Amino acid sequence: MNTQSAPEGAPVPADSPHLRVLAQYVKELSFRNAMGATAQAYDIQPTIDMGVEVKSRPLGQGEATEVDLCINVHARRNDTLMFSADLVYAGVFQFMNVQPNDVEPLIWIECPRLMFPFARQILAEVTREGGYPPLLINPIDFTPLYWAELRDREARGDVPLASAAGAVG
Repeated sequence: MNTQSAPEGAPVPADSPHLRVLAQYVKELSFRNAMGATAQAYDIQPTIDMGVEVKSRPLGQGEATEVDLCINVHARRNDTLMFSADLVYAGVFQFMNVQPNDVEPLIWIECPRLMFPFARQILAEVTREGGYPPLLINPIDFTPLYWAELRDREARGDVPLASAAGAVG
């Protein structure tokens, strides 16, 4: 995406490509504390399995896009589940003066990058409130996830999101 840079403090030209965050919110959250009161009595570091997925859908007449950052976490001690957490953190984004081919990378890379710190904080707080040390997830580079999705889509013969959704401007 071509962007123009302006001196610090100067207004950005109205016709320059940009992304607006219209809303961010917890769409779905579940926490299962399988060990309950015995959670504190462990001396073995748990194994953490985590999955991350990005989903999107156009809202209204294509003037905005809802992006879901889905994170699921399972912590185990040996074969025993300690806790599981599933979070869908969503955002509503508007793409202004963005070329249609540039929308999809923004949806898959930039939008989740903007939402991730908030989702990370929510998971840290819910695990702490569950009686565990806060779960601090390392930052995620969403670019490889986007390329993997493109390869999967190409293998299935699916069309890119931007082509399926139409032009956004």
